[in-house]
Formats: sequence, structure tokens, C-alpha cells
Amino acid sequence: MGPVRLGLGVSPAHNGAMDRTDVVKWVAFYERLWRTPGTELLGELFVPDASYLPSPWARPVEGLEAITRFWDGERNGTDEQFTMSSDLVAVDADMAVVRVSVEYGASGSRPWRDLWVLRFAPDGRCSWFEEWPFSPDQPDGH
Repeated sequence: MGPVRLGLGVSPAHNGAMDRTDVVKWVAFYERLWRTPGTELLGELFVPDASYLPSPWARPVEGLEAITRFWDGERNGTDEQFTMSSDLVAVDADMAVVRVSVEYGASGSRPWRDLWVLRFAPDGRCSWFEEWPFSPDQPDGH
């Protein structure tokens, strides 16, 4: 498969190494797709055999078709109100770690802080997505 098509800017010539700009664009594209009706464009974000771990203790969601069903089940519609910000913690070759803050609802009544551990295929699409979500009302694991 060629480079990612929706402006992620990754070309096959980059040899699978992501840089900070590539990862920031990928995260922005992820958020845009979460807000976009349908899931037809997920193939531009994830490779066909991607694994998606919604939490460190969950079984991975395996493959693009399963990730599509997972997204459909997790979203409260594309008009869901939330704000999202992110900070790239680290990137090394095909791996990245991103700190994400999400405030759900008009008043931001459901805050989440996540760490995303990402592995990228040579074409810049994600092959492994591991999420470590935390909310204020969940036990902290101690």
C-alpha cells in the first residue's frame, strides 16, 4: 500500500521512522475521524491487521473490521461534545507515546487522562494502539 492519503504526509521513503510532526499529524487525524460520521476512513489511520488495546488489561481488538465495530460501539455519535488536547511525550523510529486529555460533555464533567503507546507501520498508519485511560473516579492501581 502507498502512503497514507489524507494529508498525513508520510511517504514510503521515510523507512518507517516517524518524527514528531508525523505523530502529531496522526493524533490530529485520529481526533478528526472520531468526530467524523462513519468509519470508512479508519483504513487510512490503521493497517488492516492492527491491534487496538483499549486499556492495558483488556484483550486487544484485532484487525481493522473489529476496530471499526469497536469505534462504532464506543462513540456516542459524532455530535458528542468533548475537547481533546495532546502532548507528544516520546517518539523513537516506529514507536511513540502521547499524553492525551479529554473532557467530555459541555461542562467537561467527564475528564480523562490517557497515555497512548503507538507503533507505526512503514507507511505511517498505526499497527499497534495501546491506551492507558484514567479518570478521577477510578482506583489508581495502588
